[in-house]
Amino acid sequence: MGQEQISLVVPCYNEEATIIHFYEEVLKVEAELSQYSFEMLFVDDGSKDRTLEILKELSQRDERVKWVSFSRNFGKEAAICAGFTYVSGDYVAIMDADLQDPPSLLPEMMDAIQDGYDCVATRRENRKGESPIRSLFAKMFYRIMNKISQIDIVDGARDFRLMRYEVVEAILQMSEYNRFTKGIYGWVGFKTKWIAYENIERVAGETKWSFWKLFLYSLEGIMAFSIMPLALASVLGVIFFLIAMIAIVVIVLRTLIWGDPVPGWPALASIIIFVGGIQLFCTGVIGQYLAKTYMETKRRPIFLVREKNV
Repeated sequence: MGQEQISLVVPCYNEEATIIHFYEEVLKVEAELSQYSFEMLFVDDGSKDRTLEILKELSQRDERVKWVSFSRNFGKEAAICAGFTYVSGDYVAIMDADLQDPPSLLPEMMDAIQDGYDCVATRRENRKGESPIRSLFAKMFYRIMNKISQIDIVDGARDFRLMRYEVVEAILQMSEYNRFTKGIYGWVGFKTKWIAYENIERVAGETKWSFWKLFLYSLEGIMAFSIMPLALASVLGVIFFLIAMIAIVVIVLRTLIWGDPVPGWPALASIIIFVGGIQLFCTGVIGQYLAKTYMETKRRPIFLVREKNV
């Protein structure tokens, strides 16, 4: 029986300042896991800096370094999917190149895998270094997501996790175009252990996730794993229908008893604008789901590879 292999999947977008640091940290951890062979698969997500050039140089020095380069920027979700597609290890870890996912946790994670777990996931104990507003919205997202969907997403969950290859195979069976990997992990299940650690700042460079991008990503997750917004739109429709019926009855009775009063057009205009806004909101919710459905029916590939060495 040959030596078992650990494959590290590392999505990269403009990470020229962090790749070497990440590679050196992995080499340090490798000594602690000498019973396993290593494979490092970097996925260049259409970077505009020297990321791909550095990866090519590394792969020439170390044959364990593999890389896949996209034809353009497809996003981190596509990069994760590509990494899972091209890895060949018995165990697969997904990690960020900025060292916010510390490779030093890998030995502890492997111990848990050997204890019988299918997957070892990580979460942050705190949000040190984040703005209070960003932290507040993140906590609200996890609470809402767990209430309106049938998947379990732990507050502070990171993409950093180590899995048996069977888990990766299950994830690859979910071929949807609009991907929300944190939700996919929860949906496929498997026996998972969570490890908490303190938030770590990037070793170099700047984050690619602005508040607006995170907000859109959260909406993607809600629509991918919950139909609650559609149900909410229906409930609002029923509520305002009942309010309208009650208002009609009140107006008719008041007219019959006291006569036709002076019309209050400001109040009427406010009501019309308010109800119109609710209708547009509900239409927008339905439109978002239709848009997602439309993109799925196109059956476009999740990513396109320009070049690779795997």
